[in-house]
Amino acid sequence: MKNHDIQQHEIDLALGGLRNEIDAIDARIVALLADRQDVVCRVAALKKKHNLPIYHPAREEDLISRRRQQAMDTGLDPDFIEEVYRAVIRRSRVTQTRSMALSSVRPEALVLLVGGKGEMGRYFEACFQRAGYRVRILSKDNWSDAHALCDGIDLAMVGVPIDVTCRVIRDIGPFLPPQAVLCDITSIKVKPLEAMLKAHAGPVIGLHPLFGPTTSSLDKQIIVATPGRDNAACQWVLDQFSIWGGVIVRSDAGEHDDIMGIVQALRHFATFAFGQFLKRRQVSLSRTLEFSSPIYRLEIGMVGRLFAQDADLYSEIIFASEERRELLKDFLKSISENQEMLEKADKALFQSEFQKIAEWFGPFSEQAMRESTFLIDRLIERF
Repeated sequence: MKNHDIQQHEIDLALGGLRNEIDAIDARIVALLADRQDVVCRVAALKKKHNLPIYHPAREEDLISRRRQQAMDTGLDPDFIEEVYRAVIRRSRVTQTRSMALSSVRPEALVLLVGGKGEMGRYFEACFQRAGYRVRILSKDNWSDAHALCDGIDLAMVGVPIDVTCRVIRDIGPFLPPQAVLCDITSIKVKPLEAMLKAHAGPVIGLHPLFGPTTSSLDKQIIVATPGRDNAACQWVLDQFSIWGGVIVRSDAGEHDDIMGIVQALRHFATFAFGQFLKRRQVSLSRTLEFSSPIYRLEIGMVGRLFAQDADLYSEIIFASEERRELLKDFLKSISENQEMLEKADKALFQSEFQKIAEWFGPFSEQAMRESTFLIDRLIERF
């Protein structure tokens, strides 16, 4: 055997031995993950028994901090270890969420979904039924049965288009039992909450689930809760969402509507305007993607995502109130005020405004840089 062949044979043997070691380590890692999963299942069973919430942010962040320190102590990249453990923790929560989906705060309670034939109505119908609740559906097709369907209910959840929400609340109010909780799930809260308080003398709470009907799990999904009347009697509804994995954010109705004007209406309208401009210019999207940076692909992906969905839904959100329309008009005015800067190519003014805005964003800019970098890296891995 020639020297070259002998050397290659020795390299192959050495590589084979090292690869066998890696395979053995990988097998141990998988076995340890299986052991961890067994413990997670026992945690889920304990939480289910005592109706405890799944998400424990302090515990998760403490775990991540300790694993990052361990990584640094052993010469590993702490960002890599954090990424691994974020995935592990996410899987743990999903496992617990699936188990807790069968948990009920009030077994056998009777839930009426008003507008239950809509997408969100069907979503919550599945959630409540899995947990053992009895569910009734009230829609415009069987409104003549409203009185009978309301008999003995513990919760009435109104999920109808924004423009008819207050009218439906007013119409359903006289049929509700005094002890029943009345809530709505619309994306505005001031007017629906006022309507519920006027229509029903019993417990009232406003809810806004910040997710859509395609959500596979309630894990870390946010539900905004705006108090109305008799918070104690409404608490079981919030507890139920928490057990399913949701995160409850409490707010008064006015604050909610102000913030959602920015978070939803302004964001969606700005995205709509961007897409509208691209369409009017007849921009070749496929060609731009050939030249695109990851951040452009991420941004254009969010624009395309908007137009892949229901125009009725977004028109309801954007035109939900006069306050939102005024906000959007202020936004357009703000954009138009930059026209002179562009015409004069005033770089100094741009830089001055840029610096003022950067100072206003403050430390959040660093957080935004980290989070967007994470998303960009994942996008690069995908494409």
